[in-house]
Amino acid sequence: MVDVARARKLAERIKVLVAEALERAVKDPDLGFVTITDVRVTPDLQNASIYFTVYGTPEEKQQSAEIIEKNRGLIRREVGRGLSIRLTPTIEFIPDEVPEIAAHLNDLLAEAKARDAEVQAIAKEAKFAGEENPYKEPHVDDEK
Repeated sequence: MVDVARARKLAERIKVLVAEALERAVKDPDLGFVTITDVRVTPDLQNASIYFTVYGTPEEKQQSAEIIEKNRGLIRREVGRGLSIRLTPTIEFIPDEVPEIAAHLNDLLAEAKARDAEVQAIAKEAKFAGEENPYKEPHVDDEK
């Protein structure tokens, strides 16, 4: 029987436990500023995908990802101790790309806004290429 609400609650608990494990159990000084952004647990509660971001340069992000992967067993053990379920789910760490994508989208929106302002400025000074009314009007006789 699949219980999605239970999986969601378990994911929130795993998120807290992983953050605590990274803070207390992983003793590597090279571990950067890691934020657990999301945890998704399968409905059968057997697998957990943990999304994380690291603040810093790409080299620091890569180094922190390697440290997290190296300590995955330790983190899983800490998660297992904090959960009250029979089986501890396997965990998979996935770098979260959402902040980078959001920053890129903000840059694109700012560029689009600047281009729109430029087009509006050009449109204010625009003049008609020919006459103001380019359509031919029917000839009206004033002699009636």
